[in-house]
Amino acid sequence: MTIQFNTDKNIEGHERLEAYVNTSIADELSRFKNHITRIEVHLSDENGGKTGPKDKRCLLEARLENRKPIAVTSYADTIEKAINEALAKLKAAMTTVDSKLKKH
Repeated sequence: MTIQFNTDKNIEGHERLEAYVNTSIADELSRFKNHITRIEVHLSDENGGKTGPKDKRCLLEARLENRKPIAVTSYADTIEKAINEALAKLKAAMTTVDSKLKKH
């Protein structure tokens, strides 16, 4: 499973942030690693330099073997919270897809 990390010009893509994202994804989605070929992470600050509620966005797109990609988005006050919420959504979506595959 390859993780592609992208940030907009308003988010500094520190090595620490990228390591946090990679570790979180690997931990949370480890049971699906055989089905996922790539995960794209897109982090952005919707308001740029201004402050505002829920202005940090995390979009996660999981590319699956022989399936359509799954994309989820989360908005939060902090990047870490947006990442965790998007990861929870992606894990739930992957669980649904996995259970459907097992039924067939």
